[in-house]
Amino acid sequence: MAGLPEPLQDLVDAFSRLPGIGPKTASRLAFYLLNAPDEVSRNLSGALQGLKAGITLCPECFNITLAGRERCEICSSDRRDRASLCVVEKPLDVLVLEKTGAFAGLYHVLHGVLSPIEGIGPQDLRIRELLERVRAGQIREVILATNPSMEGDATAQYLQKQLAGSGARVTRLARGLPVGGELEYADQNTLLRALAGRQEL
Repeated sequence: MAGLPEPLQDLVDAFSRLPGIGPKTASRLAFYLLNAPDEVSRNLSGALQGLKAGITLCPECFNITLAGRERCEICSSDRRDRASLCVVEKPLDVLVLEKTGAFAGLYHVLHGVLSPIEGIGPQDLRIRELLERVRAGQIREVILATNPSMEGDATAQYLQKQLAGSGARVTRLARGLPVGGELEYADQNTLLRALAGRQEL
């Protein structure tokens, strides 16, 4: 059985390596680009090249920012609450939290979570830099906003122990039932967390 021409197969393989894209979607994308006007491919190629050349990490919070900036837009803003620091796993989490408009402090991006199975330890994340920021003394509250997964919980517990005695209050995002959810469809862990985190009305 004849396969795809090599350049097309290379593109399918490249798309397949992206998260959330399976072989069928990769094939559809590759064939779309093959049949699309040349301008579409040129724009995509230029955007991919510009992504690596134009983006860097903020040296303070390790969120993504434009290359050439001294600090990211959030860290350099004089409107942010510099006493409140929210710790997240990845840059996308900053974007999600910013869309809520509910947090006006600063961020610290770990770039992952602790995972002994995958060989990811504290030295592989931006934990040392986090501890240095908090120990500098200006931060009064550290909000641990890692995901509610085994690795996220383990990372939050590790950070809580490391931050003990720093003088900063350490909190964790509340977890429980989603808005519009029904009890009969909630799993046991979600119900336990909702009960443990119940509040006065």
